[in-house]
Amino acid sequence: MTLATINYGILRNTSLGFDDAVETVTAVLAEEGFGILTQIDVQATLKKKLDVDRPKYLILGACNPNLANNVLNAEPWAGLLLPCNVVVQEIDGGTQIAFMDPEVIQRETHNAAVFDTAYDAKERLTRAANSLPE
Repeated sequence: MTLATINYGILRNTSLGFDDAVETVTAVLAEEGFGILTQIDVQATLKKKLDVDRPKYLILGACNPNLANNVLNAEPWAGLLLPCNVVVQEIDGGTQIAFMDPEVIQRETHNAAVFDTAYDAKERLTRAANSLPE
């Protein structure tokens, strides 16, 4: 399976329709211990506030409570970088899903105590991304 990366995320293209992608990514995240704390429907918000038409775009605030607790114990202000956001967006011919790279937290805090937890979270999110159908 091919994943693309950017400095702050892991990208996955899928042929799943938008709603199926949201359902599937929520399920694979749960298998890795993440629950969804928030959902932001960017498409609906921009339509309502700015009367702008955009493709479907949903931000899921994913959290693994054990990992979040570990990071907050080591770096209390890391809450500014939590939860691990996952974006599901409609693109031509399918859907793209992007997972925040948890190593951003370690890079931004420069706290060695955060490293193992950030690495663990990245491994879990990468497995979730790899388990999505192409």
